[in-house]
Order: sequence, then C-alpha cells, then structure tokens
Amino acid sequence: MHGRLFDYPDPRRLDLRASVRAARSEWLVRVHLQRAAVPVQVLVDVSASMRFGTHQTKLEVAADFVEALGYSAYRVGDPLGMLAFDERARDDLFMPPRSGRGIGNLLATMLRENARSSVNAVSSSGAGSGEALRRVASSIAGRQALVFLVSDFHWPLTALPAVLDLLVHAYVVPIVVWDAAEIAPPAGGPLLAVSDAESGKQRSLWLSRSVRERWREGVAKRRAELSATFGKRAIQPFFIESAFDPEAMSRYFLEAVA
Repeated sequence: MHGRLFDYPDPRRLDLRASVRAARSEWLVRVHLQRAAVPVQVLVDVSASMRFGTHQTKLEVAADFVEALGYSAYRVGDPLGMLAFDERARDDLFMPPRSGRGIGNLLATMLRENARSSVNAVSSSGAGSGEALRRVASSIAGRQALVFLVSDFHWPLTALPAVLDLLVHAYVVPIVVWDAAEIAPPAGGPLLAVSDAESGKQRSLWLSRSVRERWREGVAKRRAELSATFGKRAIQPFFIESAFDPEAMSRYFLEAVA
C-alpha cells in the first residue's frame, strides 16, 4: 500500500509514479504490510446421522474436506485446529490450532478412525447436538478466525442463532454434508425399510407418489431453512452431496469476494 511521506518519513520508499498520479498531489511512499496468519478452526458433527452414506459415510466425506483444508492452510501458513461434537463435546477429537504439512491428514485420520470405531453407535435423539455445538463454539467465542462448521444439520436449528452469536467475530463457513440417498427417494420398489440413525428405530415405508413428493419437498424445505437461517447473518452455506468437490469450494470463495 501507499502512505504519505509525512506519516512515514522514509525517502528511500518514495514512489514517484504513485505520487504523480495521486489526486491530492502528495508525496507517497511504499508501505509493506506483513501478512498475519489466520487461525482456521473446523467444527465437525460426529453424531450418528453422520455415519450414514451409500458409497462412503458423511463423516468420511467430512474427513476428505478436512484433509484438503489442512493442505490449503499449510500452503498459506495458517494454523488449523479441530473441535467435534455429537450429543456432547468430543474432547477426544480436539486439536488446538497447529501449523504443519501433515495436520490436515492427522485430523482426517482421527475422523475416519472415529467413524469406523463407532459405526454401530446410536444416540437417543439428535436434539442434543445443537446444545453440544453451542458449548463447543463457546470455547472459541470472541476470537477472530476462519471457522468451518461441518454437519448434516439433521437436528433442530433453534440453537443455531445462539451459536452464530458466539462466532460473530469469526468468518463462518457452513459445510452441509448430505448423501444422495437422503435428498431423493430411491427409484426401486415401493416398499422401503428405513432406520433412524440417531434413535435406531426401524420401520417400513410405502413409497407412494405422494410420499415421494413430500420427500423431495422436505429436502427443499430444509435447504431453504438453512439458507434463510444463515442468510440472516449474510452467510451462504456450502452444500456437499456424497463427495467433496474442491473446485466447487474454490468457486464458493470466489463468488463470496466478487
């Protein structure tokens, strides 16, 4: 950037061309600002519903994203940390912000191992995830950081505004991870056996035409609810369906700064 010679009295940094073009006809000097590292925090939902998936679970998709995030953070010199939650804060998956080539790979490995070791785990309900997220977010409240919130958001959104209030000083990027089998009814037979990942309850579902329509409408309604909730804070969620696409993530950030 440029500053006035009066404010930065160092003639060695004088920029004659910039001074000639200056609207106020002032002597301008070059001012070099050193880039400061930006802490990057990823908040990951590891609840039972995140272990659903056809080709790979949503938690494994989240791990792919975290691995790519770690590589990007390392390239620009930013430290990366992780906090996780399900019905409670998962201290066993906590990692303070660190800088290093292998941090993203380490965090992704932790998530993949957790997904394999807890593949059969179920919880009583998803209602506690919002409260657990609030407790996790409170640990970084008031800090300036780039925060990625990774979840399928299959829990009540009533706690989300309070979480965003805690992260008001951070730049929040919601990462909504869904599987293709969730967002569209299967094209097979009319009878479908379903199991609630959070409660473990099983039942059969008759896929009539009206049920298929309500399925699609429910997905569209949930997408609109998420966009509206985050949109009130001028935040645009990033949707991942079945697999992480780094090029789509790049376009997301390019559109955000356009």
